[in-house]
Amino acid sequence: QVQLVESGGGLVQPGESLRLSCAASVSIFSRYAVAWYRRTPGKQRELVATLTSGGTTIYVDSVKGRFTISRDNAKKTVYLQMNSLEPEDTAVYYCNIREVLTGEQYWGQGTQVTVSS
Repeated sequence: QVQLVESGGGLVQPGESLRLSCAASVSIFSRYAVAWYRRTPGKQRELVATLTSGGTTIYVDSVKGRFTISRDNAKKTVYLQMNSLEPEDTAVYYCNIREVLTGEQYWGQGTQVTVSS
């Protein structure tokens, strides 16, 4: 059974940084597109950033220039570097991986990020 284990969330002040990590227990990680989503109470889940197996990155406008998604296929891990954090970034963040041929996808358990002074 595939598992995604997230880490790196926490409480920070505005302007500070965090790096989220998501380690996957799949056999060939390079076959997966990876993404980070977030959800705040009362709102729908929002796609924050995605990184295809071919290396294309897409970001939601609100995080462009501040967040960076990356992957280490050898470590089977996807990262989200979050800089210049704002209170509006407060949410539970979920990693997602999707096998590019079959479309099968998996979700992490979620990690809380709170930005507050």
